[in-house]
Amino acid sequence: MAQATTVRVNLQLGIYKVIDPLVKILIKIGLTPNAITTIGLLLNFGVAGIFILGAEEGNRGDLSYVGWAGALVLFAGLFDMLDGQVARLGKMSSQFGALYDSVLDRYSELIMFLGICYYLVAHHYFLSSIFAFIALIGSMMVSYVRARAEGLGIELKGGLMQRPERVVTIGLFAIICGISSSYIGGDYKLYIPGIPFHVFETITIFTVPIVILAVLSNITAFKRLYDAKKAMEASESKINKES
Repeated sequence: MAQATTVRVNLQLGIYKVIDPLVKILIKIGLTPNAITTIGLLLNFGVAGIFILGAEEGNRGDLSYVGWAGALVLFAGLFDMLDGQVARLGKMSSQFGALYDSVLDRYSELIMFLGICYYLVAHHYFLSSIFAFIALIGSMMVSYVRARAEGLGIELKGGLMQRPERVVTIGLFAIICGISSSYIGGDYKLYIPGIPFHVFETITIFTVPIVILAVLSNITAFKRLYDAKKAMEASESKINKES
């Protein structure tokens, strides 16, 4: 777990080096962290809009909407990194800014999953829509457990599926799904002799990662809850010894 955290931190630092020139330009033109956070939220409205448009205008085999939505998910996720860097490098950090960023991140994720669930239900991927909703629950609980614990004076970080990982997972596999549909077809199905149902279809490229995200995000939430419990017990034990 510690090694995974180190890799994650090193990757994050590498990304910061790449985006820092853009950050400096944003600071120079006077764009504030809160404005960047707001842009990220608006882009996620666009993500939901593409999924909903794909549900209403596209057919079940047309996965191009999934691909375009995935591209916008990654682009919107970039703003999630930019606002923090603009605040740090531009010396514009504030308590309200941190709160605003956290609140709008939750709205962004809820709106994105709304679009995903709408798309999956509209095209009758019922089981996948349930897992998407479970992934939404896990995503919210990962953030809630951390926020609630920090409100009680306990710092919680780490986990298998934090927000950057969730954004990259959904965005990347949505793009791969959209591109793959152009080559193998959006309604491609793979059957294995002896099995009465197909074991793979093109949308699976998008939905299987959502299932994995649903499992890992909820594991992360419960892991953080367990870590908080241990920290509280250690704190209570120390107080009892001192008294």
